[in-house]
Amino acid sequence: MSTEETKPNGIWETIKTIFWALLIAGVFRSIFFQPFWIPSGSMKDTLLIGDFLFVNKMAYGYSYASCPSVRIPAVGINVDATDICGWMQGDNSRIWGGEPETGDVVVFRHPVNGTDYIKRLVGLPGDTVQVTAGVLQINGKPVKLEAAPDFEEVFELQGPQGMRPRCENGAVGEGAMCVKTRQYETLPNGRKHSILNIAEQRSDNTPLYTVPAGHYFFMGDNRDNSTDSRFDQRVGGVGFVPYENLIGRADRVMFSSGGRSMLYFWTWRGDRFFKRID
Repeated sequence: MSTEETKPNGIWETIKTIFWALLIAGVFRSIFFQPFWIPSGSMKDTLLIGDFLFVNKMAYGYSYASCPSVRIPAVGINVDATDICGWMQGDNSRIWGGEPETGDVVVFRHPVNGTDYIKRLVGLPGDTVQVTAGVLQINGKPVKLEAAPDFEEVFELQGPQGMRPRCENGAVGEGAMCVKTRQYETLPNGRKHSILNIAEQRSDNTPLYTVPAGHYFFMGDNRDNSTDSRFDQRVGGVGFVPYENLIGRADRVMFSSGGRSMLYFWTWRGDRFFKRID
């Protein structure tokens, strides 16, 4: 058989291979796990800017939010989950739904703008939540706090967005050590994790919130640098998050890069590969 006869078949086979590879990858992402890069410092020191993880979508079952959003502005692609699975939205239910637990680190869709957020769940439906003098109160009882070593990081540009950290020790120069107070917080169900504090500010004292049925209350572990459920949706906050907006649970950091690009191998954080998320 001549080369001219086999070449078209070879091209067609390549096209089919690429098609099936993309289809399988899309199904895998839609049903089982979704990749997620940490873009901000709101969950330090549990999660650092540049951490890469897979979100377990099977943990809580499936809703419209389980469908992937694909946004590539450079080539004009902007496909939202509602464009694909919007028909499932509105009744705040899930298929094969599972209940999240207090202390889970969860990726969810913002109730208003649809952006993916990652925070820690601290309030279940029916719970009361309040922050008083920087201490989280759940159902009228303060959580247990223990002193921990300060969290230290270099004051420098972080991640692709080039963000600089906020420091409790004031304005420090480029390359200096940026310090934050760290504590261990134990939630009512025994889940223990670290939190960071930077300064006294308005979010350290909040009204008393009662979490509505079918909704959840989230906070970032970097308490003074997190836009979360303490802030009303009307002023750019998160507010209460509906059950159907949960995407999945984050269980483990798979890879971590401290530089502007994951290709900068000298910035890889080897101690965070496959690190369990508490």
